[in-house]
Amino acid sequence: MLKDKFGREIHDLRISVTDRCNFSCVYCKSADPRNYFPHDDLLSWEEFLRVARVMAGLGIRKVRVTGGEPLLRPGIIEFIASLRRIAGLEDLAITTNGYLLPEKARDLAAAGAPRVTVSLDSMDATKFARITRTPRSFEKVMAGIDAALDAGLAPVKVNIVLVRGFNDDEIVEFARLGRRRHIMVRFIEFMPLDADHNWKRELVVTAKEIVDAINPVFPLEEIPRHSPSETALRYRFVDGAGEIGIIAPVSIPFCGQCSRIRLTADGKIRTCLFSMREHDVRHLVRNGATDKDIQQFMLGVVQQKEPGHRINEPDFVQPDRTMVYIGG
Repeated sequence: MLKDKFGREIHDLRISVTDRCNFSCVYCKSADPRNYFPHDDLLSWEEFLRVARVMAGLGIRKVRVTGGEPLLRPGIIEFIASLRRIAGLEDLAITTNGYLLPEKARDLAAAGAPRVTVSLDSMDATKFARITRTPRSFEKVMAGIDAALDAGLAPVKVNIVLVRGFNDDEIVEFARLGRRRHIMVRFIEFMPLDADHNWKRELVVTAKEIVDAINPVFPLEEIPRHSPSETALRYRFVDGAGEIGIIAPVSIPFCGQCSRIRLTADGKIRTCLFSMREHDVRHLVRNGATDKDIQQFMLGVVQQKEPGHRINEPDFVQPDRTMVYIGG
């Protein structure tokens, strides 16, 4: 089993399968043109699967596939189907911006993807285009949510990154969406991972503010977490019309219970979203390492997992990699 020096069991793996994205969201990707990694630098599907199999042998039970935008990469459906066949993996999910879901939701369901999370940061088409810096995409994403529901990719979750002055006036409207469509909305505090380096603490809409906005309109009660390592604070509507989640890494850090590591599209292991150091597993995979070699490498990497992200420390430094290159 993977366990770090602080006693935390590591059983969640986030796999970013591409650094490409068709959106340029203000909290993630630069609006300026940037060079993507050369295709040869990205792990192949078989290389991803090999690392995933090794990690499953070390106790990884949950895999979330992310990007960039994972549905952009050809072969993603077959990759999901192959992950489902790995012994020991109990939970598989995919996070997407939803733009390509109308065409791919049924294929994902057939491949065995049990659930999907869609990023949706405004219910207003004009504001959505402003946040994503991508015109005429709101209707396509909403159609993607419908397609996911119709395909049985349940539960469908919707992630909202709240940025003060952009979309914090829509908190209640998002709660209403969740109640009306029987989906779980999850509010995420804005984190310092934006490529334009515009993050400021005053732009963070805190968990308390979110609850205080919803509670007078739709009364809430807190639900105990399924496990200490669960990322989201959970609240149910008192009238039984579903629940919301709040991911609050800035105002209520959960680093002490973190169970995650990340594999980037170019084959680097990151032990925290905010790691200042990466660990190159691609070099092992492409230079004759055995599975046992990779296992030993992973065991050593996990021992270097940070105690926390340090966002709230005066000497915090934002990592060079932004969210689009790390994977959420």
